[in-house]
Amino acid sequence: MVLYKKINIDGLNIFFREAGNPNNPTIILLHGFPSSSHMFRGLIPYLADRFHVIAPDYPGFGNSSMPTTDEYRYTFENLSLVIEKLIDTLCISHYILYVHDYGGPIGFRLAIRNPHRILGFVIQNAVADEKGLGKPFDLFKALWTERNPTTEKAFAELTSFDFTKKQYLTGVCQPYLISPDGYSMDQFFLDRPGNSQIQLELGYDYRKNVEEYPRWQQYMRIYQPPVLVAWGKNDFIFTLEGAYAFSRELTHVEICFLCGGHFVLEEQSYHVSELIKRFYGYMFSKH
Repeated sequence: MVLYKKINIDGLNIFFREAGNPNNPTIILLHGFPSSSHMFRGLIPYLADRFHVIAPDYPGFGNSSMPTTDEYRYTFENLSLVIEKLIDTLCISHYILYVHDYGGPIGFRLAIRNPHRILGFVIQNAVADEKGLGKPFDLFKALWTERNPTTEKAFAELTSFDFTKKQYLTGVCQPYLISPDGYSMDQFFLDRPGNSQIQLELGYDYRKNVEEYPRWQQYMRIYQPPVLVAWGKNDFIFTLEGAYAFSRELTHVEICFLCGGHFVLEEQSYHVSELIKRFYGYMFSKH
């Protein structure tokens, strides 16, 4: 069973999905842009027999609170603090982080602040090296260089239905497995009044993630968390170099290129769950 819950964190209602036995190792699923915990709807049931699974929606995403940009400062640092407080409120002391896209910057911030609580990572198309940023990041970079009405308007194309659908369909290997529910659900949340401004603020703040890459790389070199990279090999948003970059910092790393695109779970949830169970199989004997 998957449970659908909300909890108040600093006045915000944070929605999360929960499954599995809390006595098992916990895996925190951190979604990307422009999605929500909905992106893990296929993966969660496959993991729940071995893991305690928590999949939250960030403020401004999915079913969590969406304060305006005047009411809440949308930065990756602030999103990571909300998720950290959620984990603490749920009394989870140690956990694996599964990170996708925007979940990468949030997850690595959690790891920097709490390195001894991190049992490992599963990385699905998220980067910690500038070489991993693909062509769509040209719109981000233009915004970072000079934020003005022209660069803001260009960036807004990333929140259009055409681009959302493109993220789901580009590079897929089994088109008939791609449900329209994913991109339709994402667009429903993107189209809420005020959400485009939220996405703009996060897009501008993303420059600080790039500045943090050396710190995240240093964290990996020092603490050497076990890392499974489960990568949609046809992703046009993050490059293959971004996947390979993790092997430069880590000794216990496995990189698996899967047939699919940016949202590879849409067609590979079972495969990814089996990779996770095999990679972290040594944990199960302790529970």
